[in-house]
Amino acid sequence: MKKILLGLVLVLSIGCNNETPEQELAKLIEAYQNFQNDKDPDFPLGDYSETKFERRASFCDSLQSQLKKIKPNTFGEDDKISYELLEFVLHEALTKYKFKTHWNPILSDAGFHSSLTYQVRPLTSKKAALNYLNKLKAIPLYIEQQSELIRKGLKAGMGQPLVIFKGYETTYDQHITPTAEENFYYSPFQSLPNPLSQEEKDSLQKAAKQVVLEQLIPSFKSVKALFEKVYYPNTRKAIGISETPEGKAYYQSRIDYYTTLEMSPEEIHQKGLDEVSRIKKQMEAILKEVEFNGSIQEFIAFLRTDPQFYAKTPEELLKHARNIAKKLDEQLPRFFKTLPRKPYGVAPVPAAIAPKYTSGRYVSTSPESTEPGYYWVNTYNLPSRPLYAIPSLTAHEAVPGHHLQGALNQELPKTIPQFRRNLYLSAYGEGWGLYTEFLANEMGIYTTPYEHFGKLTYEMWRACRLVVDTGMHVFGWSRQRAVDFMAENTALSIHEINTEIDRYISWPGQALAYKIGELKIRELRSLAEKELGSRFDIREFHEKILEKGTLTLPLLEDQILSYIKKTKSNY
Repeated sequence: MKKILLGLVLVLSIGCNNETPEQELAKLIEAYQNFQNDKDPDFPLGDYSETKFERRASFCDSLQSQLKKIKPNTFGEDDKISYELLEFVLHEALTKYKFKTHWNPILSDAGFHSSLTYQVRPLTSKKAALNYLNKLKAIPLYIEQQSELIRKGLKAGMGQPLVIFKGYETTYDQHITPTAEENFYYSPFQSLPNPLSQEEKDSLQKAAKQVVLEQLIPSFKSVKALFEKVYYPNTRKAIGISETPEGKAYYQSRIDYYTTLEMSPEEIHQKGLDEVSRIKKQMEAILKEVEFNGSIQEFIAFLRTDPQFYAKTPEELLKHARNIAKKLDEQLPRFFKTLPRKPYGVAPVPAAIAPKYTSGRYVSTSPESTEPGYYWVNTYNLPSRPLYAIPSLTAHEAVPGHHLQGALNQELPKTIPQFRRNLYLSAYGEGWGLYTEFLANEMGIYTTPYEHFGKLTYEMWRACRLVVDTGMHVFGWSRQRAVDFMAENTALSIHEINTEIDRYISWPGQALAYKIGELKIRELRSLAEKELGSRFDIREFHEKILEKGTLTLPLLEDQILSYIKKTKSNY
């Protein structure tokens, strides 16, 4: 609370002391960071009361008003970036509050309750164990607050469609266990670190068992009742967000945020169709290469059903992913000047969330953490996890994709404001991830025609997103039409397609970021190669993409245009 008050004082003082625009900006950034960093010890999992959201919106509104008064004409490069990014995040905070997005904290593959699983990590000290225990004790209040918000959302017609919740009961049923020892949330206490005495271990385990039995399990029973008695009976019928109150305006706001560009749904839809057509021609070339006598659809059916393309055990799939990751690691110095200090591990998606989870994901850790980042591989339902797709998935989620980019972002110099080091924008982050699938080809990672086809089907998958996301949310597409379009044009398994479509329904606009961001990065690379010719250096280009951390796509374009101009002037 002291930091919040200090932030308000700083905001109110802007412009009172004949300060330079740079000094005024620094004060606003400090105020914003103080507000973001303020943690109430009474809410270890965060305060999700309506009052807290109101207070945040009021603060951001005041900060935005002060920011607009600053004249950025004299700003250097970093201040210009910080100014525009602060403006961007404040606008997004106010937009989200306007549309009351906090009333709908549920996605098809995630939710307010399932996100708690990210708190479950190995306990490396007594302090870590006590902190984790404190978080477990906070779960009842956390769930109570979120449940209240959800009820408000239902009354306002904001509930998700029922169709996306097939199998969703696994996200809460598995945490309603007969004993504490069987509960996923108790698992970190099963292997406490050796420096602790046996007496300390016994005491912590006894306390944890009590919390799990008396607070955590009853909380998940309340979650079960909330979904099955309140939420599911009141979900909306239409899958398109445009059919909800203020839905069209909300979807356009999601386009603006997730692409960071000014684009219409019509533009995005057509761009997607164009990309699908382009990539399909490349797919047809691979069919000729392997001498497959049939259509693309028949080839895809072959890929989905032939056992040679699938691991027989979860460990086999993990070993394959680790092997690809290591091959990528060895190529990094050829393509990058700066590499992150923090390593990453390859691990399975936790069983608690795997059935409704995507094929893989990157999970970061804080800069202070002794834990590495993790590339999660989903080993659930092995017949839906083709080996030929693992090279693309690994490049995207591990290196040179999300881990490399995310770790470098955290390791930016302290001259870069903290809010930028912590910032993640999907167009930049996911655009980079998809670009690295393309880059992995130059690294020599795709060694068979089937792996090349896997790369193309992953690219096609992201192109199809432009079509089906806008199709469902703006142009009246049914869920089945979207599934059929994906099934016809990608080699993803039907299980994975269904998982993805449900994700797009529940998370409007986010899926657009990947292809739009990748197209911009590839466009900028083509421009740099054309303009610089023999002077083009791939390591320097990647350095310019990554060295300022997360950027909007217009800011990224400014960076590359400046790099091209400076390189030309040096010759």
